[in-house]
Amino acid sequence: MRGKLAIQSFAVMPFDENCYVVSDDTGEGVVIDPGGMAPEILAYIREAGIAVKAVLNTHGHCDHIGADDAIRDVTGAPLYIHAEDAPMLTDMKKNLAAFMGFRALARPAERLLSEGDKIAFGQSELEVVHTPGHTTGGVCFVGEGVAFTGDTLFAGSIGRSDFPGGSEADLIGNIKKKLLALPDDTKVYAGHGPSSEIGWERKCNPYL
Repeated sequence: MRGKLAIQSFAVMPFDENCYVVSDDTGEGVVIDPGGMAPEILAYIREAGIAVKAVLNTHGHCDHIGADDAIRDVTGAPLYIHAEDAPMLTDMKKNLAAFMGFRALARPAERLLSEGDKIAFGQSELEVVHTPGHTTGGVCFVGEGVAFTGDTLFAGSIGRSDFPGGSEADLIGNIKKKLLALPDDTKVYAGHGPSSEIGWERKCNPYL
């Protein structure tokens, strides 16, 4: 990965879900987990002059997919999600919206992801790291010095594993094997709450 990434976050209500717009100095970028607030996200993209190459979902829960269609309708960017979570896009019971009291649906994804896939934009690249445990198709997007961890790893905590498809043993195992193997100074951009660093999580996260 060359050049410095620009990372703009949006705390999307009602669950304070973190959407990230990530771009490099070429002006190309991706949108990660647009759970809502499409007008605000699109305004930033327009004002910053970002050419969005992909919309990425770390997993298929309703609070992470709510603005998928709105973002790709305007930008023309394809949607990427892991194959295991793809059915959640089109089913409000599977994505939990039916139980949360609001509507969240998206059209089927243009690309289904799997472990080790690379997502390129500008001079940058994110690698897909499959980390099931919160959902069966949960992934993190890892680049040089950054990890967008969705609801897998939070600052001082981990994602829930009591939803359908969840497994606490898988979640903790994948975090330890795949995320804690990253360099200490890797910045963790989580799906909810503040950012952190891998080194801090390795030493201080009580779940790990």
